[in-house]
Amino acid sequence: MPTDLTIHQYDVQPGLGRHLVLDSRSLAYRRPYTGDPIKPIEWAPRVPVLNQQTLLAQGIRTSELFDGVEDLDALGSCTANAATVCLSVLRTAAECADAGLDVSDPAGAEQWAIGLYADATTRDEWNDYTWPSQDCGSSGLGVTKALKARGLIDQYGHATTAEELCTLLQTGPVLMGMPWHDAWFDPGTGPALLDDVTGWEQSPVVGGHEVCITALESVSTYDGRLGYENTILRVQNSWSASWGDAGTFRMSLALYQQLRDEIDLIQPRLDTR
Repeated sequence: MPTDLTIHQYDVQPGLGRHLVLDSRSLAYRRPYTGDPIKPIEWAPRVPVLNQQTLLAQGIRTSELFDGVEDLDALGSCTANAATVCLSVLRTAAECADAGLDVSDPAGAEQWAIGLYADATTRDEWNDYTWPSQDCGSSGLGVTKALKARGLIDQYGHATTAEELCTLLQTGPVLMGMPWHDAWFDPGTGPALLDDVTGWEQSPVVGGHEVCITALESVSTYDGRLGYENTILRVQNSWSASWGDAGTFRMSLALYQQLRDEIDLIQPRLDTR
């Protein structure tokens, strides 16, 4: 196992398959906050809201995608689903199609994400298991390595503070790995925040989850500093468009601060454009 890695493995279950993996070598190249203005911004994914659950109802049969694998109705492939959303922002529809990703076909895009998940698990060299055969989960670091190996991104960068996160969001979406509390399976609708879900702090962590932050919906400042409670992120999930607010949820930077030790933030980039 590489000695530069910090690893926190979570229980993998259908819908939740993210592990926290930090590499001190790549963290050293994060882009620090330099005091530039932070403004609300939104990035529109070209791919529809994906669904790593109810695969069979979508006509997706894992037995047809991989040899020697039974049909599964859900996978812990959240890292690849989040990365697929992010990629559909960075690349045009035609470029996605050239890579085999049809952004107009929800089931086809989900199948593409499952293939990316398989690739990501091989990049997690610390793990003894890979998909297919074992729904072992993966990491944000592993899936960004998979995107780079495929030539779909130029590089990736990290953020470790709320200010760095907001800075990255000025240039594109950001992958966020986070612990998932049981109470958050029902996040409310509309402008409701995960912060405000009743009893979430007392509810157990049931796994790790990877999502894609697509918007800095509102920015609040006090005396030139970010106001964490009223600076709001909008985040795209991969549990269908019927979940949450059309497949998304919202959370404040205050919640990020509260969970920061168990969150990792990675931004895939196309810096050559």
